[in-house]
Amino acid sequence: MAPTRALLEHALTAGVTALDTAFNYDRYASHRVLAKTARELLDRFEVSTKVGYFPGGHTLEPTRLRAAVEQTAVELGRTPDTVFLHNPEHDPTRLAAACEELASCREAGLCRAWGIATWNPAPLLAAAPSVPVVPDVVMVRAGLAVRGEVLDAAERFAGELGAGDRWGMAPFAGNPNDPVWSKVDAAVFLEDGQPVSRIQAGLVAAFALPAVSRIAVGTSSPQHLDELAAAVRYTASASVVDEYRELLRAGAER
Repeated sequence: MAPTRALLEHALTAGVTALDTAFNYDRYASHRVLAKTARELLDRFEVSTKVGYFPGGHTLEPTRLRAAVEQTAVELGRTPDTVFLHNPEHDPTRLAAACEELASCREAGLCRAWGIATWNPAPLLAAAPSVPVVPDVVMVRAGLAVRGEVLDAAERFAGELGAGDRWGMAPFAGNPNDPVWSKVDAAVFLEDGQPVSRIQAGLVAAFALPAVSRIAVGTSSPQHLDELAAAVRYTASASVVDEYRELLRAGAER
């Protein structure tokens, strides 16, 4: 669902200045809808998007990717800040060529940075050494809903590529209103005395699982946005995170 103008205005007030979308969101109309809704506000946000899904299905074919990046700039009315390959694990054999194409888009001024957004990087690990260009950022799933082997694969993949930064996404598995989040007390991951709600604690934990510099979270509620924006001042306990990761690995070995 595209954000309303009121929500965008509220986001700026709350200190949120980055938007994440994708070529295929909102039935392939996300960029046009965002530009129409935000209008002059759009230039006050850092905009990231993703390419790889098309009406006929998913493809990493370089000419399709480039055309999508070019179309994105036209529909937004501005150059996107970051363009990601969208779930390239669907076709690891084309990872290297697709990365080269997005790097070429950056050099041509079609985007300011490029990266890889992957739901599960494990299938990409074997292809990573063949990628001849270094992505500016890798975006991976983050948080307590992510399996231990996926967390490990995310760290290995970003390390293999030498990515400049690592972002997270979907810290609540896409639904912060799921009853499970009222039962899971992520506050155990925080240093003692940090007064946070359960949702805030879940977001704080996600910043460390795996370690990421920012997290994309979907919301249509100003109150939810305020709650999450306030949580970024807190940090997770490194020792608790390490213990949790070891428990995940031990469980996977049984």
